[in-house]
Amino acid sequence: MPPESPRISRLQPYLDRPEPAPTLLKMLVGVQLAGFREDADLTQEQAARALRFSPAKLSRIESGKGRRPPAENDVRALLELYSTDDYEASMLLKLLQRAGEPGWWQRYDKRLMPEWFDRLVGLQEAAAAIRTFEIQYVPGLLQTADYTQAVVARGLPSAAASEVRRRVELRTRRAQLLERTDAPQLWAVLDESVLLRILGSREVMREQLRHLIERAQRPNVTVQIVPLDVTAASAPSIPITYLRFGGLDLPDVVYLEHIKSANFLEDRDETEEYRLALDRLANEALEPRDSIRLLEDTLKQRYGG
Repeated sequence: MPPESPRISRLQPYLDRPEPAPTLLKMLVGVQLAGFREDADLTQEQAARALRFSPAKLSRIESGKGRRPPAENDVRALLELYSTDDYEASMLLKLLQRAGEPGWWQRYDKRLMPEWFDRLVGLQEAAAAIRTFEIQYVPGLLQTADYTQAVVARGLPSAAASEVRRRVELRTRRAQLLERTDAPQLWAVLDESVLLRILGSREVMREQLRHLIERAQRPNVTVQIVPLDVTAASAPSIPITYLRFGGLDLPDVVYLEHIKSANFLEDRDETEEYRLALDRLANEALEPRDSIRLLEDTLKQRYGG
């Protein structure tokens, strides 16, 4: 077997994962192809023209976006154009094959999983670190099932009971990624108002705060609270999710959710602004230990827990 290049040697763990990670694998395929193109000293425009691809098509392949991975014939044509050696090409094609395996979340009804939400779940499943700020709700990965049901009922008051159950089931399944042996680091900053807003009932909130306290004491979870008396807090008006993918040459991604859509930012200048905003919020928030103390006090004083 030929000696592995550093680029290819880092792919093996993703081929060996028991659970498919199609969103990550599509991005990795794109990043590797872009690297091979640069090694061949070709611009994206030159490579697209050589294969009669539109520039948009090659850009889409290299970015790893879309529900499905690129067609194998297209990837083979690119590898041939770049004169990629046989071993590296075979590894990339294996990666492409695994990218076509559906993730657990892709088995849900597309009404529950529009393309933008499919991408978010896939990115969270693949992330090494997730940073999030919430101004209205407990972050989804830290919610109890009853709290999630209250959130869904509030947001979709006319939804059928069966749809509510499926949405609760989906969010509960998403939260299991924090239990994995390779779980991401989750760093959540919450506005204190999230703790005071009663969703469902006081009993629902009591259990939610207990759950949040338990999660906040795990080694891969950090929770910080921005207290109400920090009047000069630089809190943005919408939730932010910031995702990092360690050591894979993948860009950081910022996710901004709207009512029926979402934005994904990958440009470094844009994502850096949000990283700095999250840093400022963390500096203004209580330290993790003090945040747990505030959670415990709120649980006792407001919810009798």
